[in-house]
Amino acid sequence: MNPFVGVCQDLLTETQLRELLQQQAISPSYYFLRWSHQVSGIVENIPGDFPSPEGQMFNCDRELRWKRQNDRYSVLVLSNTGEVPGFKSIIDDPEYASESEDKSYWKTEQRPAYGYPINETRFPRSRIYPESLDVRNTSPNQPKLAQRYFIAQPTATVHFVALTVEMPNSESCQPVLTGLSF
Repeated sequence: MNPFVGVCQDLLTETQLRELLQQQAISPSYYFLRWSHQVSGIVENIPGDFPSPEGQMFNCDRELRWKRQNDRYSVLVLSNTGEVPGFKSIIDDPEYASESEDKSYWKTEQRPAYGYPINETRFPRSRIYPESLDVRNTSPNQPKLAQRYFIAQPTATVHFVALTVEMPNSESCQPVLTGLSF
């Protein structure tokens, strides 16, 4: 485990964002897209109305978050498996200069996450979750929704909480075959 938090060095076009998500997808990967008037819910595939102004893709290794800036997208990665090519560590920022030499700046902790029941009455619409993802932590054989805390070791401060997938004991994340070279 080698935690890494970074930002994409360049703002991406819609096509570049889609390609990046395909390159970083491993099985299973899930998406959550946000618009000003709706959310997609947690879905297994990139929806047809992609891209959204904001969103995230997550799997057992990392979460990618994007946000539109004019006609391009900024992207943040929260990785549990080390540096990601094309991303610059946020601790290389001059604000964190003294800590940047220490490669063990981040530590992570993983906890279960619980999704609301799909018929929860406090929400105007039912929640959307794929059947393949156990959001209530009741099935021992399904991938489970979890959250990963990215903690700065020098201060013990939680800076990011990422969605992640906890795999059943015998399984590990597998690369998704997309036809792209890595």
